[in-house]
Amino acid sequence: MSWIVLCVAGLFEVVWAIGLKHLSATSALPQWIGTIVAILLSMGLLAVAMKQLPFGTSYAIWTGIGTIGTFVVGVVWFGDSLSTMRVISAALMLLGLIGLKVSN
Repeated sequence: MSWIVLCVAGLFEVVWAIGLKHLSATSALPQWIGTIVAILLSMGLLAVAMKQLPFGTSYAIWTGIGTIGTFVVGVVWFGDSLSTMRVISAALMLLGLIGLKVSN
């Protein structure tokens, strides 16, 4: 169950990263609240997962899910550039996350 909680925490990290991209000083209050709630949920769920999982593994997987998820969202929704080197780098990160999970 802790692994599921950790994955959900990572997905909320992607949500708040998207929220940060859209925030500005003039953003509507619901955008600010949504982003803050996503941050709190992400970090709160990470804290819950860390009670059962190793600290370093939990944090690395949480940030990895956020990093790779944000990379994919950036390419698909925001038109970020996609090069062979960027794909290889993301794939290597994913391999590292799988390695951490399998070795645990």
